[in-house]
Amino acid sequence: MKGRFDTAIGRVTMYRLVSILLGFLAAVSLALSATGILFFSPLELTAGLVVAVGVSMIANRLVAPLFRVSPHTESALITGLLLFFIFRPSIEPLELVATAAAALVATLSKYLIAVRGRHLFNPAAFGAVIVGVTGLGVSWWWVGSTVMLPAVAIAALLVLYRTRRVALAGVFILVSVAAVVVQLLGDGMPVAAALATPFTSYPVVFFAAFMLTEPLTLPPRRWQQLAEAAIVGLLFAVPYGLGPVFSTPELALVIGNLLAFLAGQRRGIRLVLESRLQLTPTVVELWFRPATPLHFAAGQYVELSVPHRSPDARGSRRMFSIATAPADPMVAVAYREHEPQSSFKTALARLEPGAVVRATGIWGDFTLPADVTKPLVLVAAGIGITPFLSQLNDLRRAGEKRDLILVYAVSGPREIAHRAELEQIGVRVILAAPEPPDVLPSGWTYLGRGRLTAERLSAAIPDLPERTALISGPPGLVDALRPVFGRRAKKDYFSGY
Repeated sequence: MKGRFDTAIGRVTMYRLVSILLGFLAAVSLALSATGILFFSPLELTAGLVVAVGVSMIANRLVAPLFRVSPHTESALITGLLLFFIFRPSIEPLELVATAAAALVATLSKYLIAVRGRHLFNPAAFGAVIVGVTGLGVSWWWVGSTVMLPAVAIAALLVLYRTRRVALAGVFILVSVAAVVVQLLGDGMPVAAALATPFTSYPVVFFAAFMLTEPLTLPPRRWQQLAEAAIVGLLFAVPYGLGPVFSTPELALVIGNLLAFLAGQRRGIRLVLESRLQLTPTVVELWFRPATPLHFAAGQYVELSVPHRSPDARGSRRMFSIATAPADPMVAVAYREHEPQSSFKTALARLEPGAVVRATGIWGDFTLPADVTKPLVLVAAGIGITPFLSQLNDLRRAGEKRDLILVYAVSGPREIAHRAELEQIGVRVILAAPEPPDVLPSGWTYLGRGRLTAERLSAAIPDLPERTALISGPPGLVDALRPVFGRRAKKDYFSGY
């Protein structure tokens, strides 16, 4: 059941999921207002919503062509909805002007304050900061009210589950709540009230799920992300002032965004397409030559940007695990072709050798353990083989020997990608497929017919409990095998493609 849910939610892009959930929260606020539970009137909410979303979408439609890019409607919708929850809904002209100004600044920041095709700051937070500093208005963050908390909590759980950012949000919530509680206790507030106040009077949950987790403004490594969450949590909760600038949730996030940018690769990434290979009937591999050396760790992923006309809801960017070793002068990524294809994959398929593709950044912690003595099992399903190719080739280039087994699950013998390369590397492979190939390479073992399950994996690898696992593939398979390893597993979900 859990696997089916993961697969279903994985098919929904993050843009679409966030749009739906923010729309759900807007609908809840209107319903609460209509029943007199929320302190804003339906007219005020409607006015604030129309201005925030309307200005964001219209500005995006007008500005994008000036930078020769296609306007991303869903991104503009999300920005507008976020600002709706940040600024005070009102029918007062000055309040609406502040909301409109924040939406305009947020939209412009996506294009003017951008590096490698990615915005440097969370647009909604940046727009709110500029409006506050200039004195045009102040943020309210009314979404953090008690009556909105149940709906916000449900939406937040879905976002965090889909993005696998529970730990990130947890660190932020723990630090920010602890800081607020300490201040309230110091002011004499009773313990129970002090513990409840951060959740009923501060936008802690909404901020953690919908603002902090934006992937383009996060640093590349997990420990860096958790450190940023802790820093932003403190800045979120502790009052401070510097001239005309005073502490606000949006300022805390903007400072965190800046730290994340400094932690990541700041040079532009330009990749020139060299060739396209059809690895299997459904898997295509693209080989690129970087304009400048690309620095990454084996197992990390790159986000490619391929602008094209009339992009669908999935947008013009997609993340791919890098299949080549860090020392390789070329960079390869692979993807699966299936019908109907997204507009992104259609545009990718039309690229000719010599075409330049830009990458917005490199992220990920799906790397081998630093302890070379740990025995490993690498479990790949389908296209999930790509990060392991990078790791195995990196080990071979370094002359490093490790006790590892590769479990490779495919939908059929014809879908075995990189078979010759795996033979050359000499890794021990356990193949899971509906039927065996005509010839099984030396060092390979056929697991037998049937799905790859925890029980079959345990039977094939007697010392499995002693091995650390890296699992890469569809959410259903990753979640099915995760209980076997518990904390001894790293996971790489291939979903939403």
